[in-house]
Amino acid sequence: MSAVLEQPAVRVRPMTEADLVAVMAIERAAYEFPWTEGIFRDCLRVGYCCWVLEEAGVLRGYGIMSVGGGEAHLLNLCIAPEVQRRGLGRRLLRHLLALARYHGASTVLLEVRKSNRRALRLYRGMGFREIGLRRDYYPAAQGREDALVLARRLAQAPVGGTGAART
Repeated sequence: MSAVLEQPAVRVRPMTEADLVAVMAIERAAYEFPWTEGIFRDCLRVGYCCWVLEEAGVLRGYGIMSVGGGEAHLLNLCIAPEVQRRGLGRRLLRHLLALARYHGASTVLLEVRKSNRRALRLYRGMGFREIGLRRDYYPAAQGREDALVLARRLAQAPVGGTGAART
């Protein structure tokens, strides 16, 4: 007899304003210096790629990315602290990379706190490499913290895109 463990259904879908209460709860739980709700609203308003990840109907994470001029900039990727280290961040990041490729980006850039070891492990494992340093970029409990600038080149999407939903 074999036991089959059911995995909760995970889906990635476009973020809506109705998601902002849950997004803000995750943002505040995950970060000492969270984005404001206004920043998220502005990202939606200007048409950035704003996506959420749901597991069994519960919002577990989100990603915000701008795309233009052949580049994508990952602005925020966050998974709720209580469900981190289960592959959800990797799944959401894969989706955002496919979306960047679909929109014609050849490179994805991001900044990450030097102290954020979990995020660095994820990004490096997904092919991002350090290309620079932004001194005193982030607020910190004791002043400011440096950000590492990471980049990843993207393979060109086949004609017709990758199948990722457009936004």
